[in-house]
Amino acid sequence: MHARTHITLALTLSALLPMQACAATQQAGTAEPEIPGYTMGDRTVRKAPITLGELEEIKKSLLMSDEDIRYLRMSRGVLEPHVEELVGVWYGFVGGNPHLLKYFSNSAGEPDGEYLARVRARFERWVLDTAAAEYDQEWLDYQFEIGRRHHRVGKNATDNADAIDHIHFRHLPALTIPVTTTLRPFLERGGHSAEEVDKMHAAWVKSVLLQSILWSYPYVNDGDF
Repeated sequence: MHARTHITLALTLSALLPMQACAATQQAGTAEPEIPGYTMGDRTVRKAPITLGELEEIKKSLLMSDEDIRYLRMSRGVLEPHVEELVGVWYGFVGGNPHLLKYFSNSAGEPDGEYLARVRARFERWVLDTAAAEYDQEWLDYQFEIGRRHHRVGKNATDNADAIDHIHFRHLPALTIPVTTTLRPFLERGGHSAEEVDKMHAAWVKSVLLQSILWSYPYVNDGDF
């Protein structure tokens, strides 16, 4: 595809996919919609291969404190009204970069709109879950489920998608930067002080890096994680 096509596609993804992802919300009225493929807390999710104690060790290595968790909680109220727009920015980034968009494209090389919409709905929920995470067993188990869905051991299965079956590891830690950098302007919308925005943003950087570490488990040799 030419560069102009990628720009057009990015804008299309940002503009159209929120409507697809939120269709269930409109149909359900005030009830919380069911998100296809979202299984946190479901009995089908396998238990994490590390303990809660080991999770705490990773958090300590990241200098992730109770204060960070408090500022993550604060960020939820700021981000929730803008979550569709925020994820639209991230989707525009993916749509504008062919090396990322290919992971959501079918065998003919065309973006799979249904697959993108289903993932987007879960991505929007991920924003809220990140801000409200309890770091309990259900949360930990689900992080490893997310990791499997990026790796060839599980990618495409949840959505029955016809796409490249493996997201290469190099992009998982790299995407911490565009996600957290583009997040900051949204954190500034809540009317909080500059210091509070800084602390919310720092907490998000730690949380996203923590999750990308956990998602990397399928990519690491047995016994090395």
